[in-house]
Amino acid sequence: MDNPVQIFSKQAHYDGHKGKNGNHMDDHNVHDGPSSPMDPALHNSFPSPNTPHKQKAMEYTLSQCEMEPLKGETKFCATCLESMLDSTRGIFGLATKFQVLTTKHLSNHTALLQNYTILGVPRVVATKKMLACHTMPYLTYAVYYCHGQDGDHRLYELVLGGDNGERVEAVGVCHVDTSQWDPDHVAFRVLKTSPGKSPVCHFFPADNLIWVASPTITNLVA
Repeated sequence: MDNPVQIFSKQAHYDGHKGKNGNHMDDHNVHDGPSSPMDPALHNSFPSPNTPHKQKAMEYTLSQCEMEPLKGETKFCATCLESMLDSTRGIFGLATKFQVLTTKHLSNHTALLQNYTILGVPRVVATKKMLACHTMPYLTYAVYYCHGQDGDHRLYELVLGGDNGERVEAVGVCHVDTSQWDPDHVAFRVLKTSPGKSPVCHFFPADNLIWVASPTITNLVA
């Protein structure tokens, strides 16, 4: 627990229907489910990007939302909370209780990149199903890319302490089975490994939503 890890962290908090830049999520549903084609009209329903950088970001988001799911993966993209909840209920089952987890900054957040150390004993979040919703760049609109993968994973809640005294209550996950991942995934390049060779663990940024079905949270044995 004493070895620090360097983390890039941005200040963001979930705020109802608002997106990561304070923009409200609208009523469009970019991708209703893993087998639904994207409505071509959506390409014309958003403002045109006025810079090459914004154009590239928008094209990246659309490509991720339109991409076919991996084997055992469930995915969808949504720009309204109601659609996200409906899709999550459909995946988990109407009778299944679920809740959302987020990473929270417990103190003023000033450093984008610094070393963090795990403080105390992590808590294990035991759940049969998990959906992680990541914010994606899409001009003035908030788009969430949500996906879950069948297979073994480990979900944790833990407190991190930064070199400058900042404290973060983080949600982290370890993907044990990465055999179906894209060989060019950035995680493999950073960790110098390949699909199926080793687990991949990461923390979720504060603007991500992690939906878990009927979770049981217990302390990890130190």
